[in-house]
Amino acid sequence: MSFGAVGRVRSIEAETAELEAKLREVGFAEGDEVEMLAQGPFKRRTVAVRLNRTIVALRGPEAAMIRVELI
Repeated sequence: MSFGAVGRVRSIEAETAELEAKLREVGFAEGDEVEMLAQGPFKRRTVAVRLNRTIVALRGPEAAMIRVELI
């Protein structure tokens, strides 16, 4: 996703069940709306997204596990 893009979570494809559970605990679930707010300055290792009404920061590899469909 690029800066300002808005989408809906389509699926979470985590490498382990534990990581998937952590992402869901943060609040990611299928159908939730997300907006890309910012990417970290160093090789885009971190991203900030608005998830519903909350701002969440994720490491790049974790963010890549969340499949989003642009709307």
